[in-house]
Amino acid sequence: MNKIIVTISICAAMMILSACATTASQPGGGDLTGKVWALTELKGTPPAAGVGISAQFSSDGKVSGSAGCNRYNGTYTVSGNSITFSSPMATTMMMCEQTVMDQESAYLQALGEAKTFAVNGDQLTLAGADNNTLVVYQAQTQDLSGTSWEATGYNNGKLAVIGILGSTTLTADFGKDGTLSGNSGCNTYSGGYKVNGDQITIGPLASTMMACSEPAGVMEQEAQYLAALQSAATYQIEGNVLQLRTKDDALAAIFNRK
Repeated sequence: MNKIIVTISICAAMMILSACATTASQPGGGDLTGKVWALTELKGTPPAAGVGISAQFSSDGKVSGSAGCNRYNGTYTVSGNSITFSSPMATTMMMCEQTVMDQESAYLQALGEAKTFAVNGDQLTLAGADNNTLVVYQAQTQDLSGTSWEATGYNNGKLAVIGILGSTTLTADFGKDGTLSGNSGCNTYSGGYKVNGDQITIGPLASTMMACSEPAGVMEQEAQYLAALQSAATYQIEGNVLQLRTKDDALAAIFNRK
């Protein structure tokens, strides 16, 4: 009887260890969780300039991120260095330039084709059935302190993300002391910001009081940009791209690193 009990106990222990080895947090190809992975290569090609693509893996088997234009989310499973993503992924429904949309489709398709993964330091590689490299990511620091950015688009408050007027520059400089300052197209502005994880609070913001007449619409752009900044609830850095998003996960503003 004692021998049977010992045998059963050993088998039970082996089953528990085997189950643990297949959880999302302890995959054989390395630990995927706890990082923001920013895309550096998609089937041998770097992402389009000013476009951030990313992936975040949770320990409960969920994956989410930016596909370039839209946010996506789904599930993943791992076994050793094998990986499978749910397909198709759920995404938001924004429209961007055609080149960005084409890249987004190629990225989501690549996730569906992924069969294996490998974490090597701060690099994550997804490969296909023939061991061909599909996607390469780099772990991305999320520290905003001391960084400077130039806006490439912002939410105009009418459920649209629009580009920047020609001959104007919109910037955001996040100081190490918790101050935010920059150029809003005509005037300069300043205020404070606070971060907690991926959550951010900006404002209130104050600006100088100049009036500009050129280019047409510059003052309207300034008001909308400052409102967009103060609507931000979350942020994410993906390579050289910073995205600010509202509490409803709508894009508030998008920036390139200066």
